[in-house]
Amino acid sequence: MTLLRTLAILCASLLASLPARGGAEALELVMVEQSGCAYCAMWNRDIAPIYPRTDVGAAAPLRRLDLGAQVPDDLSFDLPTVFTPTFILVADGVEIGRITGYPGEDFFWGLLEQMLVDHGTLPGQGAG
Repeated sequence: MTLLRTLAILCASLLASLPARGGAEALELVMVEQSGCAYCAMWNRDIAPIYPRTDVGAAAPLRRLDLGAQVPDDLSFDLPTVFTPTFILVADGVEIGRITGYPGEDFFWGLLEQMLVDHGTLPGQGAG
């Protein structure tokens, strides 16, 4: 009986240490940028102030990465990033889509929302 109780406590401890995400993947939008990038500056002017207050921004918080920096160990991209800005949607650190360049506010939102639809995680519509 003591062995069973010990195993039960061990299992409960292990389960409690797992992230409580309800099975959902952690999404992030990684913006690869560089100093002097005019399109990065446009995105920063047009989108950056409102992005965190949107449903999309809440679902996929923004993370910035400099083009010249080494990709952190917790991120995995399908291809190297050459142009800025590049927006890489990641789920649990793994690339699931990208937008190369900044096509303007209207196109940016549409492209980002389509990536979320394709992944089945468009905010407010539930997982597909």
